Amino acid sequence: GARAPLIAYNVYLTTDDLSIARRIARAVRHSSGGLRYVKALGMLVEGRAQVSMNLTDHTKTPLARTQELIRREAARYGVAIHHAELVGLIPQRALVDAAQWYLQLDQFEPDQVLETRLYAAMEQARGEEGSFLEELAAGTPTPGGGSAAAHAGAVAAALVGMVARLTASKKKYAQVRPRMEEIARQADELRGWFQQAVQRDAEAFQKVMAAYRLPKEGEEAKSRRKQAIEQATHLAAQVPLEVAGRAAETLELAAECAEAGNVNAITDAAAGGVMAAAALRASGLNVRINAGGVSDQQAAAAWLSELEILEARAHAAEERIQAALKGRAGLEV
Repeated sequence: GARAPLIAYNVYLTTDDLSIARRIARAVRHSSGGLRYVKALGMLVEGRAQVSMNLTDHTKTPLARTQELIRREAARYGVAIHHAELVGLIPQRALVDAAQWYLQLDQFEPDQVLETRLYAAMEQARGEEGSFLEELAAGTPTPGGGSAAAHAGAVAAALVGMVARLTASKKKYAQVRPRMEEIARQADELRGWFQQAVQRDAEAFQKVMAAYRLPKEGEEAKSRRKQAIEQATHLAAQVPLEVAGRAAETLELAAECAEAGNVNAITDAAAGGVMAAAALRASGLNVRINAGGVSDQQAAAAWLSELEILEARAHAAEERIQAALKGRAGLEV
């Protein structure tokens, strides 16, 4: 396995007697009978005796054990540890091990450290993101454009949430804090909804493909197949229509953030609007293609009518964002 990083570590004593530091160093270092994986020298630094050490493997000789040996040896000479210092960086595990030893946390597990859990969750999220993009790039029908539209919606909602929080946390924007906190909450809900829609859209299209694979020999089989295709296509249109609706809602929240949010993040709000508009337009393509493939033209007309209303809302929100960019940041887009 990989070698543990070296830790450079100095312990200052409550004395200026260099001979005491040298005796303690001799007791601590491995070459003169002390602790394995410890190198130590006694020095005088700015009028204070110091034990200067390199710990070559903290996993075999823990930092706390080294510190306590120095403490006991110092006590033999009637002195104590004044303070210690790190030179450079130290692995997190070394600090966790020292805390576990000093706090006597016998049942402690490394994943009880909050940051460890957060890093693991972040890595998992990065893995899921990469996995989705790999699946999207693969030569398979799903996930496809509908799932990508939902994914773009999730990105848009995440940006809106970020801008809302960057606004709510600043005293300068105290007047709009309650509204921005509400926008952040709404954006989080939208992000979660879009993330689920990524899979829902793929599943809806898989049902369409499954319906087309049904037997078509004989009148009864043809009738069942036709009905299954019709039902599956209705679902395949409904999911992207819902995505378009949530995308319009996200775009309007982005416009509100651009108008009243933290001006330093106005382009982030605008970027969220662009991503939401992309989600709406991409999902709208799926609505239109499926509307042309169903027998129920009344339902198809209703889908297209709803989509036109959503596109009008989106256009109005985009104009608001453009006006905010020009008025608040002097940007022409």
